[in-house]
Formats: sequence, C-alpha cells, structure tokens
Amino acid sequence: MTDNVLSWMTFFPVAGMVVVLLLPHDRHSLIRWVSALATLPPLLLAIWLYANFDRTSSGLQFVEKAPWIPTYNIQYFIGVDGISISMVLLTALLSFLCIFASWGIDKGVKGYFALFLLLDTGMMGVFVALDFFLFYIFWEVMLLPMYFLIGIWGGPRREYAAIKFFLYTLFGSVLMLLAILALYFASEPHTFDMTQLIAQSGKYGTSALAMWPFDRWGWGFQHVVWMALFIGFAIKIPAFPFHTWLPDAHVEAPTAISVILAGVLLKMGTYGILRINYPMLPAATADLAYYFLGALGTWNIIYGALCAMAQKDLKKLVAYSSVSHMGYVMLGMASFTPQGINGAVLQMFNHGTITGMLFLLVGVIYDRAHHRDIDGFGGLAAIMPVYTGVTAVAFFASMGLPGLSGFISEVLVLLGAWQKYVILSILGASGVILIAGYLLWTIQRVYLGPVNEKYKSLPEINGRELFTLVPLGIIVIILGVYPHAILDLLRSSLDQLNQIVIPHLS
Repeated sequence: MTDNVLSWMTFFPVAGMVVVLLLPHDRHSLIRWVSALATLPPLLLAIWLYANFDRTSSGLQFVEKAPWIPTYNIQYFIGVDGISISMVLLTALLSFLCIFASWGIDKGVKGYFALFLLLDTGMMGVFVALDFFLFYIFWEVMLLPMYFLIGIWGGPRREYAAIKFFLYTLFGSVLMLLAILALYFASEPHTFDMTQLIAQSGKYGTSALAMWPFDRWGWGFQHVVWMALFIGFAIKIPAFPFHTWLPDAHVEAPTAISVILAGVLLKMGTYGILRINYPMLPAATADLAYYFLGALGTWNIIYGALCAMAQKDLKKLVAYSSVSHMGYVMLGMASFTPQGINGAVLQMFNHGTITGMLFLLVGVIYDRAHHRDIDGFGGLAAIMPVYTGVTAVAFFASMGLPGLSGFISEVLVLLGAWQKYVILSILGASGVILIAGYLLWTIQRVYLGPVNEKYKSLPEINGRELFTLVPLGIIVIILGVYPHAILDLLRSSLDQLNQIVIPHLS
C-alpha cells in the first residue's frame, strides 16, 4: 500500500462511498461505521507519511506519475513537498473526526455520508495533484458535494447559502480555468505539468499588454494570469471583498461541514497561491503581493475581527473570526521572509485545528439548546464544566495565548512582516486586541455570570463529542510548545519557494 500511498489516501474514501451506496438505506448505524472506516486508512497513511517524510529535502516526495491523456500531454501526476504535506495531514485528520461529528445526522443518512466521502477525495486530491488538469478536476469534484451537503442538510436558509457558495466558487473556477489554459498555451511544448510550467516561468512575459487598462497599469501576461488565479483563490480564502459567502455557508451548514469549510477549504485558497502563483508567476508575485496579499491581509485581520465583535450568533462569530485569522496567512505570505512564510503555512495548519474545535464546540451546545444566540445563554461553566474547559482551550488558542499553537504562528508572521512592512505589522498586531475583545466578551456572556434557569439541566459533553475534540486540543497544546513538529516539514520547500520570488523584488 505504501508504494502508492498518495493514491490510496486520495481514493480510499471513494471506495467507501461505493460500499455505502450499496448498503440498505435504513441501516444508519452500519452506514456511519463504514464511513468512519473509509476515512481511517487515509489518516493512518498520513501518520506514516509524516514519519517517513524527508525533512531535509525541498523536492517532491512519494511521487506517482503515469500518462493519462497523452494527446494533450495530460498526466496522472501526484506528490507532496513541504508546501502540501501539512495540508494532507490536516485533511486526513479532520475528515476522520468529522465523520463522528456527523453521527447526529438522521435525515438522508446514506446520501450524506456518501457525499462526505466524495468530498474527502476531492479535498485530498487538490493538495497532492501536480498536473494542472488533474488539480482542476479535484477542485471541481470538491465543489459539488459541498453544495448538496449545505443545500440538503443545512439550516433554514440552506438553499440560499448553498447557491451563494456555489456561484462564488464557480466564478472563481472559471477565472482559474482561463488562467490554466493561458499557461498551457504559453508553455512549449504545451503541458499541464506544474513542475514544467514552473521551469518555464521565465518565458511568460511581463511587458505591458497593448490593451486598456493593462497598458496603463503596466501589466503583462504574468500580471493578468496572476490576477485571474488570485481571484479564484481569494474567493476560497476568503479575502475581502469575496468573503460574503462564508458567514451564510457556515451558519447554515451542519457542524461537521462547517469544520471542513473552515479547516480545509479555506486553506485551498492560500495553498493555491503558494503552489501556483508564486513559482509559476514570480515577477507578477513580486509586483502584486504587497497590495493583494499584504495590505488586503491586514484589512482582513481588522475587518474580520470587527465583524465578529458585532455578531449575536455564536457560529457567525466564529465564521468571521476565520476571515480575520486567514488575514495573518496572507500577511505572512507577502513578507517573503523565512519567518513570515513559514509562519503563514503554520497558521494555515493551526487555524484548521483551532477553528475546527470552535465549530465542533458550537455544534455541541446547538444540539442541546437548539439555538446559537450568544445573549440567550449564561452561566454554562457551572452547568457544563468539562465542555467549558475544552472551550477555554480553543478560545485562548484562537486569541493567541502564549503556550498554545495560535501564538507561535501569528508571532512568526509578524516577525517576518515587520522586516518588510512595519505599518502593516503594527496594524496586524493590533488585531490581536480586537480578537481578544470579542472572544473574552463571548466567554463572559455565554459561560460566566448567573445560570440561565432555562438551561440548568443541559447534559454535559459526551464521549463521542470529546473524541472529536481531544485530538485537536492535544495538537493545539503540543504545537504551542513544540512548533517544530510542523515547521520542520515546511522549511526546506518554503525557503526554496522564497528564493524563486526574491530575485524579482525591486
């Protein structure tokens, strides 16, 4: 199995989906357990991958390559390096835990779990694909099940949220497809091989195109293609002003799907920029990163935090906090320093675990009280002390408390950004105050103070719910003390990526 470890990790959930579809629709328990078993081998293989990954190498590892559509030079080409390895680990872990977080789904159980397993394959494929055609297929495969998982199993406004998510993402996909075709025809010989496209990056023109408004801006082929890709990826991040689909999708989505949205799908945006924009279009990256990553990321930090502070729905508060925290990723990426870019990718991983915990915790209380109104609770610490203790770990990690993982990644981002953008770093650091403000205010209103008599008999968090939360909490604590567990995976590949762009900086 380890000879084709990435293929097994990617397609094993689809095999599980086929088994689920063959099961009787009324065997709910069996469907759930088969789905859980279908996500276990990818997790075990991800752990094996982590243990056997060569941390000193900046190149691709565990590569699988075979002709697929030779007429158009399309290949089945997958592999991992330091840019993708942490995302593969995160996807495998969250997919496994979210199956158990979906145990309460009792409508259309067979369809839900079948679609979830297909979604798992799409997400994993995005992070391992090294052929642009294959990458795009996985990107689109991921879109369809997510649409139905929100639109069928979501909240009261699920159809609106699902359609909005689909249209935003589809718009980005169209721009991405046009950029892929442009790069394909600009390469010689024509290829979708990402490594070949990177090798030919110097051939893509930067001289201004003779058409308005590009001639006025001084934009060449690289700049136009870079922007098309960036918009497609920015919708996923989500970066302002492409973020408005996120709160609606999160609020209406089932708990497990909210975890996947925040924990994995948002990372596809920043991963795509690192995997594609940076090495394939380095001159345009050097010209545009400050405005569309550094400045926009700083705006995301402050804007997302202010929006979160204004929310009365606990789930929407966590959704806007994701907008804010992904701003740190963008700021770190724009710094082109070892600290900044390593901190950015570490933040991607840490945000996935921390925000995954937060959405799971929101789901726990929603399952009991059947609402998420922050002002409708009070005194939960006295009623559910274990649940409150786990929540405190997640809240303080999101706040960036020293000793927890969120602190390390945000400090690395600010260390790196300070060397290039002092003002942006000061503004980004001030976002920590806003984040602390809305999180502490939430703790005060929901968990402290007098007990709300209406909820004095709420049951404590149960074993299955703890099973989904404890692994994430352990990771948050370990990486807060020993971040090299992830940083050592990233460093070589990210340093090499930096060296591709740095020569183009003025």
